[in-house]
Amino acid sequence: MSSETLHAPRERLSKETLAMHQAIVSLMEELEAADWYRQRADDCDDAKLKEILLHNMREEIEHASMLIEWLRRNNEHFAKELKEYLFTTKDIIAVEKAAEKK
Repeated sequence: MSSETLHAPRERLSKETLAMHQAIVSLMEELEAADWYRQRADDCDDAKLKEILLHNMREEIEHASMLIEWLRRNNEHFAKELKEYLFTTKDIIAVEKAAEKK
């Protein structure tokens, strides 16, 4: 596990916090990889290579989605916010403003 990004001594962190850290760092890495593949595809002049790069980008998005679902299932705060904002046609800022009024 990548521990260089821990901000507290590992021995003071719960197993749940360490698992969340693993998921969050992995999600960040998957999103970064998707971004890199997309940029490379945009910059690529070879059609077959571009197709492969875009395939790889979609794979990274799949991995990121799996991690988001794990976070939703294992953290009530993620679950609450994802339920509020995802898979809706509501205006995102309107949802936030409504939440602020509560």
